[in-house]
Amino acid sequence: MKLWIFAFVLSFFSLANAQLQVQDTISASNNKRFKTIVYTETAVASLTLIGLNKLWYSDYPKSKFHFINDNKAWLQMDKMGHFSSSYYMGALGASTMQWAGATQRKKLLFGATTGLAFLTVVEVFDGYSSEWGASVGDVVANTLGTSLYISQDLLWQEQRIVPKYSFHATAYAPQRPAVLGANFVEQMLKDYNGQTYWLSANVKSFFPKTKLPNWLNVAFGYGAEGMLTAYKDTSSDQRYRQYYLSLDVDFTKIKTQSKLLKTIFKLLNIVKIPAPTLLYDKHADFQVKMFYF
Repeated sequence: MKLWIFAFVLSFFSLANAQLQVQDTISASNNKRFKTIVYTETAVASLTLIGLNKLWYSDYPKSKFHFINDNKAWLQMDKMGHFSSSYYMGALGASTMQWAGATQRKKLLFGATTGLAFLTVVEVFDGYSSEWGASVGDVVANTLGTSLYISQDLLWQEQRIVPKYSFHATAYAPQRPAVLGANFVEQMLKDYNGQTYWLSANVKSFFPKTKLPNWLNVAFGYGAEGMLTAYKDTSSDQRYRQYYLSLDVDFTKIKTQSKLLKTIFKLLNIVKIPAPTLLYDKHADFQVKMFYF
C-alpha cells in the first residue's frame, strides 16, 4: 500500500472512530460542530500528508522500514522542536473538541493526541525513506509534548506550564545556507543556533495568594550554538549548550471580552517575549542579557 493511502486510511478511520465514541457524549446542538471538526481534520490531515509525500519524500528513494538513532544530532534541539509541535497540535485538537462540547476525557483522548498521531505518521514516512529513518527519539519527544498537555489538564484543569519559542539570527547560517537557511524565514526553521525553546510557568497559578499580576510567568530556556552540522565532525566545531532563566508573559491571562483579541493572545502565547534573561554556558559562565530573544 502506498504511504499516502495508508495515511489517508489511518486519518479517516481514527477520526471516524472518534466521532462514533464521542457522539453520545455531546448534545444535539453540538453534534453539527463535532461532525464539522471530524471532517475538516480528516481532510486537512490527509491533504497535508499526501502533499508531504508528493513534494518531499517522492524526491528520495524508498527503502524497507528502518529506525535510526539521531539522539545526538544538533544537541537535541530538533527534539525540542518535536516536543513543542506535538504539544501545540494537541492543544489545538483539544480546544476544538471542547468547542464541540465533548467531555474532558474524550477531549483529551481524541483531541490532545492529534499532534502525536500526525507526527507518528510522519515518522512512518521517514522510516520508509532511505535518506532518513524513523527516530525513536522523535517519537519520545512527541509523546512527552502530548503528555505535558494531558497531564496538566487532568491535574489542574489548566495549562500552567507551556512550551514557547524564540529566535534570533546568527552568523552560522550564512556559512551553510543550504542546511541552516538562506533567508530569515528558513533560518527560523533550520538554524538551531538561533532557536531557544522554553518552558514558561505561570506564577499566580502555583502561588494564588501572591500579589503579583496573574499574567506574569517565569521561563526556563534551552539552546545551543556553534553547530554547522548535525554531528560534531571537526576539531574546530565548538558546539555547546546554553541555559536560560527569564521573565515572560502569559497572554491568555489578560482579560478581554474581544474574541479577536483572545485569538491573537493565544497565538502570541507561543512566542517567548524579549525580557531580561540570565544565561549560562560553559564558555562565559553566567551572563545577564537585558532583552534576550
